[in-house]
Amino acid sequence: MTQAEPLDLAALLDARGGERYELHARYLNPQLPRMLHTIGFDRSYERAKGPYFYDAEGNEYLDMLAGFGIFALGRHHPAVRAAIEQVMELETADLTRFDCSPLPGLLAEQLIAHAPGLDRVFFGNSGTEAVETALKFARYATGKRRVLYCDHAFHGLTAGSLSVNGEGGFRKGFDPLLPDTAIPLGDLDALKKELKKGDVAALIVEPVQGKGVLAPPPGWLAAAQELLHAHKALLICDEVQTGVGRTGTFFAYQAEEGVRPDLVCAAKALSGGYVPIGATLGKSWIFEKVYSSMDRVLVHSASFGSNAQAMAAGLATLHVMRQEGVVENAAKVGELFRARLAALTERYELLAEVRGRGLMIGIEFGRPKSLKLRTGWTALQAARKGLFAQMVVVPLLQRHRILTQVSGDHLEVIKLIPPLIITEQEVDRFVDAFTEVMDDAHRGSGLMWDFGRTLVKQAVGSR
Repeated sequence: MTQAEPLDLAALLDARGGERYELHARYLNPQLPRMLHTIGFDRSYERAKGPYFYDAEGNEYLDMLAGFGIFALGRHHPAVRAAIEQVMELETADLTRFDCSPLPGLLAEQLIAHAPGLDRVFFGNSGTEAVETALKFARYATGKRRVLYCDHAFHGLTAGSLSVNGEGGFRKGFDPLLPDTAIPLGDLDALKKELKKGDVAALIVEPVQGKGVLAPPPGWLAAAQELLHAHKALLICDEVQTGVGRTGTFFAYQAEEGVRPDLVCAAKALSGGYVPIGATLGKSWIFEKVYSSMDRVLVHSASFGSNAQAMAAGLATLHVMRQEGVVENAAKVGELFRARLAALTERYELLAEVRGRGLMIGIEFGRPKSLKLRTGWTALQAARKGLFAQMVVVPLLQRHRILTQVSGDHLEVIKLIPPLIITEQEVDRFVDAFTEVMDDAHRGSGLMWDFGRTLVKQAVGSR
């Protein structure tokens, strides 16, 4: 057989890269390019490095999304790239199915070292897969079928993880799902009520919710854990976005003394920004129940789980975090960032609250006191909640070349989840830009409010 010539990706991108939006509109999700065109986010980014993007003209953009948390080390960290290149050069006998490669064991060993009380790891390919694994393991290990989750939670979009998704817009039209029940975040009485029914396998919870950047009150996780264990149910911490340093501790649950989950889901940042990976950490007895005999050796598996490239990326990511003090940087810079933003709440009546932990920050807007601003705010709210936050996100990109996002549908919250390697320089850039945008918003007229009227028309027209 004749060996194929190498594919010239650079030439292909040079020839066809300009068609990016047309290709998406024709062959992929047609609403994505439509949405990007509507809000003026239809940029053509050519390259990226660290916490920055660059367009064809060489303009620099500050990334405050990190690919929804994937790029904890920024884009194209040389140490992660070198590890992946090295594992490819080694030409390992990968995924033979009938051997035990050392790389998964080495990565599992390092992850477990960061999670006292947990003993074993299952590797998949994504956050939603990590959640699916936890749901299956919890139900099998306890012999119960119902899983509790919190209002506004986001745990993924595959069928099982969608069953514990607290946002109705994602669930609509995909029923029936698994027999699961929502409770309010931080409500111990609601948890007790459901546990008394005797059929609860587990509670799955994000220690800091991605939607809205909301955390339960101090002590709630530990109290919930005690209740769950008293009823022979498990605590699952979904750390897909909060884990691997995002909140200033390796896992977010570790900020609260005494919390020792039975299962922990991780993904995103563990990839180093290169190779998809998901990990479900758990206690030995749970794994030993699921994999109880040689007949059950493949009762739960993933075709690409534990592949060499993903394991190399994970090992390199943890190496960089140790060497560069990335988790400590997230705690230090995150505290500075929140303090700088929180100080602005006294200056701007439209700015209600700044909250979060580490480099996971929520900026919430609220109803102003002055009549002039209240009129515009009320019009936006009547059309669709969340439009004011979108009014802020757009000029941050268009005028200041800073990429952010509204934290969730119908929320007046902007979420900041930048790469964990940012410094005071990036904090200064964002705060200066945000201050200018808020100054503009508080004038009650001008381009921002003109754009707001356009959003209102679109919102009303789409009903």
